[in-house]
Parts: sequence; structure tokens; C-alpha cells
Amino acid sequence: MATALRKSPGGQRLPRPNKQASVYFWLPAASMSSVKESEASERTVVVSGLPVGCFSDQSLATLVKIYFQDMKNEGGDVEDVIYPTRTKGVAYVTFKEKKVAENVIRKKKHHLKKKTIQVPLTVSPFSEKVFCSVNAILDLSVFRRQVVLESLIRDLTKKIPTLCFSPLKPNGRISVQGSFLAIKRLRELLLLKASFLLERNRNFVSEGKKWSRQSLQGSLQRSNNSLESSRTLVPEMTRSGETFVLDTDVFLYLKQKCRCYESTLKKFNVLSQERVDGDITTVCLRSAQSGSQPSDVKHAKQLVEKYSHSLQFKLRKETFVLEGKENKEKRTIKLACEQVSSSYLQVLVNFYRTHIDIIGSSSDTYLFKKQVMKLIGRKVS
Repeated sequence: MATALRKSPGGQRLPRPNKQASVYFWLPAASMSSVKESEASERTVVVSGLPVGCFSDQSLATLVKIYFQDMKNEGGDVEDVIYPTRTKGVAYVTFKEKKVAENVIRKKKHHLKKKTIQVPLTVSPFSEKVFCSVNAILDLSVFRRQVVLESLIRDLTKKIPTLCFSPLKPNGRISVQGSFLAIKRLRELLLLKASFLLERNRNFVSEGKKWSRQSLQGSLQRSNNSLESSRTLVPEMTRSGETFVLDTDVFLYLKQKCRCYESTLKKFNVLSQERVDGDITTVCLRSAQSGSQPSDVKHAKQLVEKYSHSLQFKLRKETFVLEGKENKEKRTIKLACEQVSSSYLQVLVNFYRTHIDIIGSSSDTYLFKKQVMKLIGRKVS
């Protein structure tokens, strides 16, 4: 699968691998350039804890490069330093050799020194898990009576060419993978399609047609595994509030670790309804009182989307796989995660039956995983 890219402030390109997700369809092989970009990610480390405000951006980038080229620091030839980045105090350093990056990560302590300033740094691998790509299962059978599903898929493919669709199954379900923003755009198009069909159905009812609006709504309610819950596809819900979708991991972190979510709802006197559908969470905001201004709900939605968009670039995820392990080993990993979590209050730990997700900043998730692996007697891979 081709690696997603982002551009640094200087115009360089740095690999941004996709978030792990189940893929139920064939994808074309990566090109030679993609392979080279993937190799670059293996030679890249994330450096956090830089002294923001003590030096100019250019001077700090130069200091970082000099430090990591010093053999005393297990360094070597530096190919590129990307600073500043979207996250304060964080730089990306790419070495010419993968071995140097591994040595730098293996070194336990790093200190950036300049005259009287001595700052401890945290060096971690370039994370392979960022929130950029999701997988969703669509149930398009709700449209079968009104449109040819194959034609609908062709139309969606033309409008959002960055999405990858699996072959359509006889039951009307199809798997789709792409960036979160592309999935969000897909959701909007399907909502528009559903609204159009419901509106057209009103005309059918007035003309005595058997196929009624109620039958379409009944079909929508039966599509439990579609991209959206059936409640978000019914226009009554969107008329009484503001509905939008967020990446599930980002939403859970926003709700459980960021005070801004609850404070925003309280500030605008807004209530929220949330439904988790795999990688995507649908949120509907409504006024808590009938006399509230509709603009309050819109402002709340804008702020929540702004916060989630910011987290989209800052958060990283590490996963401990439990599936296939003995019960004793599962308990050991869970206890280790619970023990370490008390020292990392800004890290969200989600326990599932088959795995445990660790979500937080790049440095925090790396150090969290490192301590857990130490407790269970393993080396960080």
C-alpha cells in the first residue's frame, strides 16, 4: 500500500504511514518512489522536548543536526532535519543510514547542550500509526430499489477518486478505504443521496405510489453496519441539530483526555449524542433548551471539529496484540499497562478483547510502550 505523504515547512516530503485497518480488497503494488519513501521512514526519528523560545527555528534545527551528527551521541550522517513542525518542540531527523537511527533510539539519554543550556531530549521511532486512513463497511442495499448500485459506486468513485472500493457483494455491502477526510466526504454524498430520494418519495406518496417514505426509513433502520447509523441518515435528526463524523480514536481521546470537549458543550448549552461505528464516530449536537440559538450549536460543532483536526496531527497510537496469546500473558500485559498508565496521565489506554490501544503524543506513547515491555521482560521493537 502506498505511503501517504506530508510536506514539511521547507517543502520536503516526509512519509506519513497510514493507521492500521482491515483491508478487504486488492490494492495496487507500491511504486519504486513509494518504496524509497517507506525506507526513509525507517531512517527517521522523532525528537521531542526541544527548548522552544530559547533559539530561532533555524538555529535550533542547526543545533539538532550538529548534535545527531556527533559520534559521541551514537549519531552519524544526517540527511535532513525538519523543524519547526505542527507540534511545538518536536523535530524529525532523517539519517542516511537506518543503522544510525537505530543506534540513536537505543541510546538511553540525550541532552542538547549550548553554553549554559542543557535540555533532555526524547528520541523515538517515526510512528507507523497516525490517524490518516480508515476502513468502513457500507450497506448500500437501502438504495437498491431506487438506483443501480453499480452505477452509484461508479459515480462515487469519480467524485472521490482517492477512495478504494472492494467488489460489491450480493447483499449490497461494500468495503471502502481512504483518508478520513475522503470518508467524511463520502458520508456527505450519501446523506445528500438519501435526502434526495426521501424528498422524491414524498411526491410519490402524493401521487398514490406504494413505495413510501416510511418504507425507505424502515430500510435505513435495518442497515446497522452501514457507514453511518440509520439515525444520521434520517433528515429529521439533521434538522434538529448538527451532525458530523470524527475518527473514533481521536474522538475518544478528545472526550476522555481533553477538557475542551465538555467545556465547549457546557459553554454553548449543547447536548451530544454519539455513536461509534468502527473507525468512525458520528456525533449529533443539539440545543439543551428550546430557546437556545441555532448558531450556538453550529459554533460548538466548529470548535469540536477544530480540536479534533488539531489532534489528528499530534496523536500517535501503539497497540499490544492480545489475540492468540495465553491467558496468563494477556493478564501480564494488561496489568503492566494499568501500572504504567498512572505515570502517563495524557495517554489514553483503551482495553479491548483482542488488543490494547495506547494513544498519545509520539514521545509519550513510545516511552509508555518501552516501560510496559520492560515490565513484561521484552525489548521494544
